[in-house]
Amino acid sequence: MSDRVREPIQVYLTSEERAELDRKAEAMGVSRSEALRRGIQAVASPRARGPLAELIAQGLASPARALPAAPPPSRPVAPLDDVLEGLTRDRGAR
Repeated sequence: MSDRVREPIQVYLTSEERAELDRKAEAMGVSRSEALRRGIQAVASPRARGPLAELIAQGLASPARALPAAPPPSRPVAPLDDVLEGLTRDRGAR
């Protein structure tokens, strides 16, 4: 959770909307407030489109977060020519 200051907000829901909110929050295992926060994130996320948006809305995925500053180091890969040359040598040695 971030260190931002939270402000209360009052929202008027129909009984059907309240029941749906309660069902979704329970299915996600979170409070009503957290379900609403996730819904706001899903709507506000420019990357959340199509099936991803649906998964976010269902609480099965989270909106993307910033990536680490640098990608993890990769393992060195041999040039293709070297690999093919080695295979050719191995076949000739048989």
